[in-house]
Amino acid sequence: MSRPIAARGRFTLLLTTLFLGLSLALPPGSLALALTADSPDGPGHLATPGATYWTPQRMRAAKPAVVTRSSEARRPAAGTTPPSHPFDGLPQVGTFFWTDGSNTGRFCGGTVVRSPHHDLVVSAAHCLRSPDPKRHLSFVPQYHDGLKPHGIYPVDRIYLDQRYYDLGTDAGARWDYAVVRLGAREDGAEVEDVTGGFELLPYPGYDHRKVRLIGYPGNSDTTHPKPLDCTSSTHRYTSTDPAAPGDFLEIACAGYIGGTSGGPFLVRDFTGYALIGVIGGYHTGGDFPDVSYSSYFTTDMLALYLHAVRGDTPATPRPAPPSK
Repeated sequence: MSRPIAARGRFTLLLTTLFLGLSLALPPGSLALALTADSPDGPGHLATPGATYWTPQRMRAAKPAVVTRSSEARRPAAGTTPPSHPFDGLPQVGTFFWTDGSNTGRFCGGTVVRSPHHDLVVSAAHCLRSPDPKRHLSFVPQYHDGLKPHGIYPVDRIYLDQRYYDLGTDAGARWDYAVVRLGAREDGAEVEDVTGGFELLPYPGYDHRKVRLIGYPGNSDTTHPKPLDCTSSTHRYTSTDPAAPGDFLEIACAGYIGGTSGGPFLVRDFTGYALIGVIGGYHTGGDFPDVSYSSYFTTDMLALYLHAVRGDTPATPRPAPPSK
């Protein structure tokens, strides 16, 4: 599969470059994504740096942003499910940490992607959709064992598709991805300059023989000290749930319990790795720990990426209609 992916990557990179050059010359309202008013704290500025707040103890105690899969549940499989194993992670893959309205620490995975300003991370929208306060919202690349090997980066703005806000996690499952713009580290370094980044690959196709899946597992009681790594194949899954329609990437990898949301689907290409999905989408990533899903990246994902590059005002939840 390496040659088709490489060729597709080159073609997509060319299209992205052309689209980016055109979009930067357009006024902010010219792209199809609907954007709404600024948040109360300013235009998308959601958090202050958490470098001091996020001690090893607090990071270890953080709970998954969303828990939808039990470690006990299993879907019967026709063949052997590829195993996962803990490892120390990759510099480009890390964890978002924040505290919610009850002051409980939360976490969700994210991946640094290449961008003109070297400051973008892709995650799952269902992790970041909630309007609850996200205090100390920060990104820790290659988090493991309570460590911050590349420092910590404050979150500047979060970009979700307006349809995901409007439709919710099921009806909007096709848009379960987010692009997050980070602030610089305390010493002024941008995240991609420190960790490197992966290519963002829209329209990657569904069938891949070797896909690397990385996720940070946890459940309501404990957080795994290390991320999980697994290599398996992907194919198209067409939802049979009318409440969550769409076509999704599906991958079989053992042990991806709740907490792995936002973790990357990675394929080899001529740049090293390309990001073709994140754990989410169908039922926010799946109902069983041995089968995971991703929304399919299209021009809708590319539009979010371009808004983040430009620094446009992010979409936000629409106000609830007045009661009668």
